[in-house]
This record gives sequence, structure tokens and C-alpha cells, in this order.
Amino acid sequence: MKTLSLTVLADTIKSQRTKKNITQEQLCEQTGINRNMIGRIERMDYIPTIPQLEKLAEALSFDMEKVFVDENKPTVFTAFRGSHMTDEERAGVEHLMDMMLAAKQQIMLRKALHHE
Repeated sequence: MKTLSLTVLADTIKSQRTKKNITQEQLCEQTGINRNMIGRIERMDYIPTIPQLEKLAEALSFDMEKVFVDENKPTVFTAFRGSHMTDEERAGVEHLMDMMLAAKQQIMLRKALHHE
């Protein structure tokens, strides 16, 4: 199964942007994607949506399929199938749980703020 490689995506965007000699701000203007988000994509800190990825590929002239790679490594989600987890899988599960708890806290805060 092919998965989005954040490393390949970040490298592709940086190299194509440099090759075309455009700044993150100029890419922002061409794609409508916030400059901060472009920076986060280049730092592998944000996963773009499919429409954002399409806009980036069009503006920077790269093939979207290039950023998807075959990866046979088990993911965090496959860790739940077995009783043994690697340290990497365990860290991934813990990170996922932290994100879910943070999202739950945000929902509760928003409800309290808006008296829902």
C-alpha cells in the first residue's frame, strides 16, 4: 500500500520552490495556502489536505504520485492486532492518545465558553 511520505513531500516542495526561485509567501499567493502551513509542510509538521496537495503540485510542477511511497512497515494501527509492540509503536499509541485527549479538552472548553 502506498502512503504519503512526509519526507519526500517536504523535500519535493523545498526543492521545487527553490528551483522556481519563489518564496513561501509567493507560493502562498499562488496556492491560497497559508504561508505558515507551507512552512509546517516543509518541516514535516503538517499533512496537507488532498486539495492543498493538488494546488502545491500544480504550482510547483511535480507529480503527486511521487510523494506516495510503498511502505510495508507496520503502522501504529497494526500494533493493536498483536500483543507485542515495539517502542516506536508504543510511542505512537501514546502520542495518538495524547492528541485525542487534547481534542476532547478543546471540545469541553469550547462548550463551556459558548455555554453549550
